[in-house]
Amino acid sequence: MISPDEALSILREGNRRFLMDDAPIADVPLSHDRRLEIARNQQPMAVLVSCSDSRVPPELLFGRGLGELFIVRNAGNTVDTVAMGSIEYAVHVLGVRLIVVLGHQRCGAVSAALSVVERDEVFPGSVGKMVEPIIPAVLLAKKKCSACEESEQVWDQAVRENIRRVVESLKTSQPILAEKVQSEGLKIVGAYYRLDDGMVEFLD
Repeated sequence: MISPDEALSILREGNRRFLMDDAPIADVPLSHDRRLEIARNQQPMAVLVSCSDSRVPPELLFGRGLGELFIVRNAGNTVDTVAMGSIEYAVHVLGVRLIVVLGHQRCGAVSAALSVVERDEVFPGSVGKMVEPIIPAVLLAKKKCSACEESEQVWDQAVRENIRRVVESLKTSQPILAEKVQSEGLKIVGAYYRLDDGMVEFLD
């Protein structure tokens, strides 16, 4: 198993190649042999907690292949019980030592949370419950960005605060993960994907 810093370096390089529109690279495992190699077990290098947005496919953004990323996706890259169980499985059972919380520019779930705060909007079905965990990040963003003239600046700040809140929650409020951070060097970082230019900006 590679170290968290090595995994992070591989992800950075993969995104660099993605930005350069490089053709698929030889060291990305996608072949028939690779499918057979991982058929009975997996050793992903990182957990990606990512938004469900169709414009944010983690394997493509980081130039990775089969069996390399353990991906947990939902609208707004939040962590509920199911997501938490998936993350803990990857860390405790599979031995993953890097978790990346990946938010993105113009996130629709964050926009929905903003509309709840700013206009008291009510969403049907489970959408309202889905955006509830994002509301504290929106409130903090509005406080920090009280002088912002553009609404998209508040939106962007809220996306970043949401990423940071999820990272901090994973580091401090989950005993399994907190223990791994202290004893085994588990690294948990936030990242922000810019839709306009394709760059992943690591926040830590």
